[in-house]
Amino acid sequence: MSGSLRIGIVGGAGWLGGAIATSILEAGIIAPQNLSLSYRRERSGRFPDSFWTTDNQELADRADVIILSVRPQDWPAVSIDASGKLVVSVMAGIRLAALSAQHKTERVVRALPNAAAEVSCSYTPWIASNHVLEPDRAVIRQIFNASGVQDEVASEHDIDYLTGLTGSGPAFPALLAAAMMDHAVDHGLTRDVAERAVSTVLIGAGRLLERRQERPGDIVRTFLDYRGTTAAAINEMRASGFDAAVHKGLSAAFIKSVSMGKAP
Repeated sequence: MSGSLRIGIVGGAGWLGGAIATSILEAGIIAPQNLSLSYRRERSGRFPDSFWTTDNQELADRADVIILSVRPQDWPAVSIDASGKLVVSVMAGIRLAALSAQHKTERVVRALPNAAAEVSCSYTPWIASNHVLEPDRAVIRQIFNASGVQDEVASEHDIDYLTGLTGSGPAFPALLAAAMMDHAVDHGLTRDVAERAVSTVLIGAGRLLERRQERPGDIVRTFLDYRGTTAAAINEMRASGFDAAVHKGLSAAFIKSVSMGKAP
């Protein structure tokens, strides 16, 4: 990456903005002095060699790439003129056309990292307007590869769907973990033992899925064919509506994602 590239993160004091800043600095994509970050209430003590400001337009003027990392409901108040610059939104729901109109640039990107960006394990889908050319796309790939894995997807519909599927990050595994831990405690285990047991199972499952060639469905079928305790649990969970609950939950997340992009 060129040492002259300058990146600005609106909302750099927030959790996601800070995670992205950490990942691009650790990956050597830019030097600290070429990173600008803005904040609303309190400046973070992180990134002391970077530029901090409460003026979002000042940040935009100093940057070649502007990352918008604010809550979608706060975005209408972010009045940045980014004429001719590359603007990357990591906000749920905000459409490419709206980004282009508000920030006066045709070079706009929607991306959706998740909470695992903090440990460089985010899955980040993204889509760019037709005016974003290959050099810009290369920058986007480098930024989001630094925080995990990225995919350029085919449509804004895909981003809206993935907002619910992957944008939730660890929330869904955490929901399963919490239920498993509560069950373990109800059956006499201490909370500490239950947490260690369940966390280790989920971490191990993630690493196994990453390394092995089988798809998740193949692994489930292997356990079902064995007809042991795991099969008994899976069959009972499915009979109790596990698959249907997941489908309904993801559908609700998709509907919410689409609604967030509509004008009030």
